[in-house]
Amino acid sequence: MVTMSITEASRAGVSALVSSAAAGDDVALSRHGRVVAQVVDAAELAGLRRDRETLRDAALVMARFATDDGTRTDLDDTIASFGLSRAELERELDAELSDQAGRPDAAR
Repeated sequence: MVTMSITEASRAGVSALVSSAAAGDDVALSRHGRVVAQVVDAAELAGLRRDRETLRDAALVMARFATDDGTRTDLDDTIASFGLSRAELERELDAELSDQAGRPDAAR
């Protein structure tokens, strides 16, 4: 990886930075001696983003696995714990959907 100051990168031009990145040579851009940005190949960036999503998903699975005690709760039992019934929730949802359908801004 090549490190350039912003001034040096400006002199080299965008085309040179893009050509370097496309060739696989990342270019680090520094300001006052501290790297603040990098120019990298688009395929590499896409791979890094994909890897980040994969790692996030793996971390979520691991967290769920570590905290799962095996207890499962029926949906109707959960609804009842809030002092409601499935029929009450369905009536409330139907009423809300009817109200939305009657409003001119509901299509948005």
